[in-house]
Amino acid sequence: MAAIAGATAAGVCLAVGSASAGTISGPLYRDPSSAVVRWVAANPGDSRAAVIRDKIASQPQARWFANFNISTAQSEAAAYVGAANSAQQIPVIAVYQITNRDCGGASAGGAPDLNQYQTWVSNFSRGLGNQTVIIILETDSLALLTCLNSSEINARNQAISTATRTIKSANPNAKVYLDAGHSTWNSAGETANRLRAAGVQYADGFFSNVSNYNSTSSEANFGRAVISSLNGMGISGKRQVIDTSRNGGASGDWCGDDNTDRRIGMYPTTNTGDSNIDAYLWVKPPGEADGCRYTAGSFQPDLAYSLANGVANPPTTAPPTTPPPTSAPPTTPPPTTPPPTTPPPTTPPPTTPPPTGNGCSASVALNQWSGGFTASVTVTAGSADINGWTVTVTLPSGTAVTGVWNAQASGTSGTVRYTNVGYNGRVGAGQSTNFGFQGTGTGPGATASCAAA
Repeated sequence: MAAIAGATAAGVCLAVGSASAGTISGPLYRDPSSAVVRWVAANPGDSRAAVIRDKIASQPQARWFANFNISTAQSEAAAYVGAANSAQQIPVIAVYQITNRDCGGASAGGAPDLNQYQTWVSNFSRGLGNQTVIIILETDSLALLTCLNSSEINARNQAISTATRTIKSANPNAKVYLDAGHSTWNSAGETANRLRAAGVQYADGFFSNVSNYNSTSSEANFGRAVISSLNGMGISGKRQVIDTSRNGGASGDWCGDDNTDRRIGMYPTTNTGDSNIDAYLWVKPPGEADGCRYTAGSFQPDLAYSLANGVANPPTTAPPTTPPPTSAPPTTPPPTTPPPTTPPPTTPPPTTPPPTGNGCSASVALNQWSGGFTASVTVTAGSADINGWTVTVTLPSGTAVTGVWNAQASGTSGTVRYTNVGYNGRVGAGQSTNFGFQGTGTGPGATASCAAA
């Protein structure tokens, strides 16, 4: 990427120069009523305020539409988009309304059913005007499907496809991106399959890293692989946007509430210098909690300060900022966004060679924190395709499984068997798929074996 300078002392790359992006150009909108701007305005004497003001509040971030209200959807969209249009800046909106979002987890909510979801989308779309607006459509809606059966997955795919076309019909200049999870969740091929099923052919592309902290380079490589897979399906011209709001520091414990090594990443820009990437965005607002120490979605100044401390100032080519708020806060409160469901492991998985013949192997990578852990399991086919798999995981004494994704579990402690779900049972020769689980107790010491169906 020719327009990206070297890393700063804090490990943050900054976009500079005049190289073009993918299909979007122009400054992004800085919301003058965001939680961080309101906090800075209310706490001018706080010792953290200058750092938070200069490095976070100064930057454009997404507005989340997360509270379901059909009657106000149009007016709220029109007010936000209208303010951005008046500032001659591009608004970024994260739509987070899908039925059964977050599989009923920490960020449960959204529309009561898909018919009401479509009504909300129709009303919302009428408020989008006719200028460029970036729509991040339903975080985790395609990467996290474990709570849905096959008919429910099909219904969700249809709902997202219809929503995309509704938005594009109402505003042909809207840029709509669908959920691609992140580079340490589903494989690029599996992600492309899910995007196709959800109508990415009608969208402008996909977004990644909203629910994680993976490096920009890892996400860009993942995006190129997804684009290649889509091209192989006859779906061309799709591009990526990457959330860089919290990916500038060390990996480790997935919960941003507790990790003081993480930093903000690239400042938001449409000037990426990469024809595959339309923008680097701050979709998840820096300083908003993941739900471990604090209420999910709440703005916490100590988190914001930790993310910004020691990071270089924004580049001089950053978009102009909008003035501090002069009106009351928006009626839509900050969203409760989900913590990442499959954090990057702190220890690499063991190097287990793929089996020969019609078999499979499994490896476990763990991320431990006080009192709990998450595990990412990689299932690899041997020299022949497999159509179904069972992974047996032996857990240490005192460990209990509390959640699972991309698999069906039998048991919660001791020896637990995981079988594929409908969409990830078939694995090509030498290829891999992933599932994961979360638990309490001590995860290290878990072992896994695989048997093909």
